[in-house]
Amino acid sequence: MSNNFYRQKEHLFNLWAPFYDCLFTTIFYQAIHQRLLEFVELKENAAVLDLGCGTGRLMERLAAEFPTVRAIGLDLSRSMLREARAQNKYRKRLIFVSGRAESLAFADEQFDAVFCTMSFLHYPDPQQVFRQVSRVLANGGRFYLVDGYRGEDDFSSSVPWIGAMRLYNRQQREQLGREAGLSAIAHHHLLPGILLTIFANTTE
Repeated sequence: MSNNFYRQKEHLFNLWAPFYDCLFTTIFYQAIHQRLLEFVELKENAAVLDLGCGTGRLMERLAAEFPTVRAIGLDLSRSMLREARAQNKYRKRLIFVSGRAESLAFADEQFDAVFCTMSFLHYPDPQQVFRQVSRVLANGGRFYLVDGYRGEDDFSSSVPWIGAMRLYNRQQREQLGREAGLSAIAHHHLLPGILLTIFANTTE
């Protein structure tokens, strides 16, 4: 995928960042995060990665729910990261870095859990994202993928001000996981049209 694609996506979210937590997305994402936390299990001192972290709201909730968790939030948009850092209440445990989910600059098996909430639909190379998640996820770790869902239908679209997007059904998610060495162990509907798929890294 060309650098122009990523520049366009970054430009969009840079423009959106100052208003991101003031729009309908605040209520929408809060509801998703609240439901997601019902299914999250993290061990003591867990190392967590949040892909497409935006303004860091999920990481903030994880830090409050799990007092020993240490998390890194990664996002393409520097403006989103600026907002996240400015509002960070857990500076000793949460950090935010710029990068792409397709090329993670982290060590093998560095994280006990990886989260991707409502950003996977933007990624142009989903299989590469899964390969990277599998690489950085420790044995026994979990990958929590939350995104839009349209039954068994394949769905892709391009919205003028957002760009290309794609949603993946259960079977497609499971296949992406298998090809990267991750096993889908559960699916949960969080809200209408929003599906959580939990993957496990069970490689030896």
